[in-house]
Amino acid sequence: MSAPSSAPSNTPSSAPSSAPSSAPSSAPSVRTTPGSTQLFFAATQYAAATITAAIRAGLFGPRDGHRRVLVISDTSPSPELARPLTALPGFERLRTAYDDVRSWNDFIRPFHPAGWSPREQDAPLWQRAVRAAWGLGDGPVEIACESVQANPSQAVVTIFGESPVHIYADGLMSYGPTRTRLDQLVGTRIARLLHLDLVPGLKPLLLTEFGVAPEIIPTETFLEVLAEVADATPDTATGTGASFGGERPALLLGQYLSALSILTVEEEEELHIRMLRGAVRRGHRRIVFKPHPSAPAQWSQSLEREAELLGAELTVRSGPVLAEVLYQRLNPALVVACFSTALFTAATFYGLPVARAGTGLLLERLTPYQNSNRVPVTIVDALLPPLEEDEGAHRPDERLSGLVAAVGFAMQPQLNPGLRPEAERYLSAHLTPRTQAYFKRRRLTALALPGGVPPQLAFIPRNATVRKVARRARSLKNTVKKSA
Repeated sequence: MSAPSSAPSNTPSSAPSSAPSSAPSSAPSVRTTPGSTQLFFAATQYAAATITAAIRAGLFGPRDGHRRVLVISDTSPSPELARPLTALPGFERLRTAYDDVRSWNDFIRPFHPAGWSPREQDAPLWQRAVRAAWGLGDGPVEIACESVQANPSQAVVTIFGESPVHIYADGLMSYGPTRTRLDQLVGTRIARLLHLDLVPGLKPLLLTEFGVAPEIIPTETFLEVLAEVADATPDTATGTGASFGGERPALLLGQYLSALSILTVEEEEELHIRMLRGAVRRGHRRIVFKPHPSAPAQWSQSLEREAELLGAELTVRSGPVLAEVLYQRLNPALVVACFSTALFTAATFYGLPVARAGTGLLLERLTPYQNSNRVPVTIVDALLPPLEEDEGAHRPDERLSGLVAAVGFAMQPQLNPGLRPEAERYLSAHLTPRTQAYFKRRRLTALALPGGVPPQLAFIPRNATVRKVARRARSLKNTVKKSA
């Protein structure tokens, strides 16, 4: 088994001021093992930039005495056809933070990194194989990885069963609860949660059931890393402001939600067209569309046809280019997406105007209620203005902390029982037609929360006789309509 200039930080006025802050002190606490080998796992360029910023900020201690290895993986359906992370523009700027770079895909081939994890009894054998292949020796090893419930992180944490684990989150999911119950032997090894301060003032719920302390990756350092990546990215991959005659374009970001079975292909294509029409209605005639790298080419083609009908000039920026690189190159006048984390990097880190589209439909479609995308969609819907609304008319939810706590409890009540009082307070005082969209009445009823079906009627959805009568009544009603 062998393996081969920063932007200013801006805090939007919509940030919840009443929520507890997770900001680190001026001297961040470093919980690392002296003389250890540190393995940093990253599946995307954005993830690699995030963990590199954490290293540069000193969150993993001084470089002396540590061997740092970046382990890259590609979890796409066909990784052999994708461009490896090491070949992307700007990677060499990230590479300087590490002593070595390894490929997890190469090491476990022919297994796919998204679907493979060793059997528990085989973990010691795999650990010896990793140590031998990568020259790790017999010394202590630390793991820094993303979502520990999914592979390859789950596989690595299993293989190095005695190693401390540092979880880092580069997106909005860190503000939601842990999506599944973790084994106690895994959860108690997690030293901390490193995250970007995407929503200033909002504290992550992720891993709080294990008392894991969140630490913010300094925004300034993260922006410096992104600036270096942008400097190393050729203009041909992004375009510049000069490409649009000095006019600031609107930037539309695709997410490929149909691949997650949240929307159909047709619905997502229509969502992109809706984004284009909304941007044009706001007065933008120069439009840039950045599709998801795995999205089908016909989506760009349908947008081009629509842009021609609307009299707009559309430019498609395909390929693995970070949205944040486009922010620096294009300085867009508006950034539009559904619920992408890039909306918050645009608004919070770069001070750019943003708008959301399609979040209402997603709040209806996400199943089950515990779907880990629910909190990100909720945050975007509650804080950011809809594309169809006039600029300046939107009022962000000023009780975001309570809303996220209520949604988080409804998603995972067994993991976060301590959130019940806060959830009850929020639902008792702030459940309106607007906020009702973030909850399912049946879910509230099952958890005996305010806003559910009244207790005296709660038996109805579960009563077979009542359901049978209701079906007969609907059938009779339809028969009468057809005969009329």
